[in-house]
Amino acid sequence: MKVQSMFSVLIVSTALLASQDTVKRTQDELHRLHQDSKAYIAFLEDPQRDAYQKPHEVITALDLKEGEVIADVGAGSGYFSLRFANQVGERGRVYAVDISPDMIRYLNRRIRDLNLRNVVTILAEPDDPLLPDGSIDRFFLCDTWHHIENRTAYLALMKRMLRPGGQVVMIDFQKRELPVGPPVEMKIAREDLLREMEAGGFRLTREHTFLPYQYFLVFAVI
Repeated sequence: MKVQSMFSVLIVSTALLASQDTVKRTQDELHRLHQDSKAYIAFLEDPQRDAYQKPHEVITALDLKEGEVIADVGAGSGYFSLRFANQVGERGRVYAVDISPDMIRYLNRRIRDLNLRNVVTILAEPDDPLLPDGSIDRFFLCDTWHHIENRTAYLALMKRMLRPGGQVVMIDFQKRELPVGPPVEMKIAREDLLREMEAGGFRLTREHTFLPYQYFLVFAVI
């Protein structure tokens, strides 16, 4: 991997820690946590996260179909990816996309140990999910979009990779002071995201409001 890409992985991964955290930490503390992959994974899988992330309710709202192909961009330790596997069934597929080799190795072990046949890991680039064109029914990005730098180009790639009738699901932190998540200046306001998506050729088709700290938006190609 190029030096620039390695640097981008570090920056995005450190920012991801801030976005998932249930305890306020300094940047130095986040950096040290990132260096310890076991601690980082335990942090991502902390049951306290369930209280605000509401994974069961999110999956119920998604209403995934048997045989669906879903790409979990920023999959991390597989918090959502492994849950999706049960929903799409043996005929479906989950692409667990991440830019961290440690996360991909960890996920590969979990996939093997759980004997899952429908989850495929993708070690992606920070600016490209590296998925085939016309292969995805639904993109899912949870607490990830505000870390992507060239979002216009990334949207164009996702649009190419979607099948006809496909969706992009965005869950991210509201742009205000919250007890969890990244600093306010890192967040993307809901209204700004709507403008980005419309400019990229997507329209809002549904919004769920049960998450206490995040917006939950579903988009389709215009």
